Amino acid sequence: MVNHPRKVYIGTSGWSVAQAVAPASRPGLSGLERYAEHFSAVEINSTFYRLPLAKTVERWRDSTPDDFRFAVKLPRSITHEAGLVAVEAPTAEFCELVARFERKLGPLLVQLPASLELEARVASRFLEHLGRVSPAPVVLEPRHVSWFTPEAERLLTDRGVARAAADPACCEAASRPGAAARPSYFRWHGSPRKYFSAYPPEAISAFAAQVLAMKRARGARNEVYCFFDNTALGAAAINARSLATALFLPSGYSSYTPGSARE
Repeated sequence: MVNHPRKVYIGTSGWSVAQAVAPASRPGLSGLERYAEHFSAVEINSTFYRLPLAKTVERWRDSTPDDFRFAVKLPRSITHEAGLVAVEAPTAEFCELVARFERKLGPLLVQLPASLELEARVASRFLEHLGRVSPAPVVLEPRHVSWFTPEAERLLTDRGVARAAADPACCEAASRPGAAARPSYFRWHGSPRKYFSAYPPEAISAFAAQVLAMKRARGARNEVYCFFDNTALGAAAINARSLATALFLPSGYSSYTPGSARE
């Protein structure tokens, strides 16, 4: 796993973006290649429903720039159907597959259903196993308030698992990344209508301030991942472009390349 100490990665959930938002620089590009000309990372949502073939992962890896990153969501069969119980075999299979992204692999995202309450013994066993077999940092996005307690924070910190900041948030603490230092991970789903609503400029400015504050607090070595999931009507790519502009204009950021900030 390669560290990029000055990186802020920005992208969307999936790479389906309109040509008007992310035009191709030349003919014949795939959707992912066109996307990667404009964004520095993508959150792969399709793995939540089914796993791709190994050769597909390798094609995605080989068709993107060297500094591009893939954040990959664990299958719902592990998180939603099994509720993290007795999932050692499918978890290991998933990790073996995504390791084929090699140095382009970003965090593994564990998105939990809103109905899944924290059971400390179950969560600890699952996260301990995932930590052993994962080829990348692990990020958890819980959606039940029981995961936002001092006990839960200690459990995640002890296991080295980051907690994503999300909007809309199920409680105030859910809007901030967890205490585990690396990486910092933001998921913005659209508000007031989840997955559909575009964020207005003032919201983008607030997100940018939050990201900059996180970078300053956690230092240059901390990678920050920012993904917009309000993809239903195409707002995600527009908001991601706006965030990139907002992040790299403040003083202290002298230049911009996709996904990087100079401190």
